[in-house]
Amino acid sequence: MEKREDEQQKRDDSRFNQTLKNVQGFLKGRSIPGKVLLTRRSDPPPYPTSPTYQRSLSENDAGRNERFEESVKVEDHNSSKKHDNTYAGKLRSNSSAERSVKEVQNLKIGVRSGDSARVMKFNKVLSETTVILEKLRELAWNGVPHYMRPDVWRLLLGYAPPNSDRREAVLRRKRLEYLESVGQFYDLPDSERSDDEINMLRQIAVDCPRTVPDVSFFQQEQVQKSLERILYTWAIRHPASGYVQGINDLVTPFLVIFLSEYLDGGVESWTMSDLSAEKVSDVEADCYWCLTKLLDGMQDHYTFAQPGIQRLVFKLKELVRRIDEPVSRHMEEHGLEFLQFAFRWYNCLLIREITFNLINRLWDTYLAEGDALPDFLVYIYASFLLTWSDELKKLDFQEMVMFLQHLPTHSWSDQELEMVLSRAYMWHSMFNNSPNHLAS
Repeated sequence: MEKREDEQQKRDDSRFNQTLKNVQGFLKGRSIPGKVLLTRRSDPPPYPTSPTYQRSLSENDAGRNERFEESVKVEDHNSSKKHDNTYAGKLRSNSSAERSVKEVQNLKIGVRSGDSARVMKFNKVLSETTVILEKLRELAWNGVPHYMRPDVWRLLLGYAPPNSDRREAVLRRKRLEYLESVGQFYDLPDSERSDDEINMLRQIAVDCPRTVPDVSFFQQEQVQKSLERILYTWAIRHPASGYVQGINDLVTPFLVIFLSEYLDGGVESWTMSDLSAEKVSDVEADCYWCLTKLLDGMQDHYTFAQPGIQRLVFKLKELVRRIDEPVSRHMEEHGLEFLQFAFRWYNCLLIREITFNLINRLWDTYLAEGDALPDFLVYIYASFLLTWSDELKKLDFQEMVMFLQHLPTHSWSDQELEMVLSRAYMWHSMFNNSPNHLAS
């Protein structure tokens, strides 16, 4: 019996490795997103899989560092130099002693959870006086070490300028502008709001407690107040769309990442009351401006009738038909429309479909795509859907609806997510510049 099980395991490993080899072979030589190293762990990870944000969530593509102790010694030695050109020294030169200590701690964590050579590449790009965004996108596509994410995300979205000499002044000015907007639009009695504004604020107040309900941090009253201020201020300043349900989900990755600059430990242990009003305001401002930059590239996803989402859902249907015709035909024969499940995917960018501890890794790729993100979402979602190609072909209409509303992603690790992204890149390379392949 044990012999048969061993043989079966070897066959499974062989199929798995061959799949990875096929994908990697196709991706070899590309300029973006760079090399993807998909490795299968032989041992269980030595850390918990519950949502915690002190380690990089991108270690699968970076590989495990077998020389951790040596690397930490090197980093500690370099950090003591008078002229510090590392990421921590260059970007945090004006930080307090407390923040400096935290950077060193985070640096050690980053070295442990990512390949040291990869971390050095980020250090080199980010330490330049003017960051070359194309190089940063190439690195970020495959995942960003967690402690670098706040600065990397600000840069990728164009919120922070590439020139380090201007960065601090620009952030200070934008944070002040947000604070003034809150005072102008949010901190008002209802008697000074229109009926539409009152209704919008009430809808936001209803949606905030529903945001990421399985993470207790988001149920804190102060967290929900921050979400409310960000969302209402954004909606008032963007009247073409106003507030649309689903935008509340899009703030949450930004909130977690920017809070991680000030709060230690896992997100489940965080409390906003530990922060000063000034820090809370700065975090809200960063969330507001990054949300603004993100949605600037997909504004028609949230205007009346959400035509941008409808267009992308149609493209997704066509792509799935081209890649996996049997699944496409099965769904069509049973009357399942892509809008019935994919609309939420586009509206919330998969935040409700996968566990929250994987969202930041997914968003590294989202933000690295820049203006091309809406079109690339089609390929990510096709890859995501066809993960369950075999299962879907066995289900009838009602079963497919239920399955797609409660996808079995609760046990996913970085490995499954990396496979989704690798397939998406492969299909994008095959089909994106050949639209006739997707013609009906």
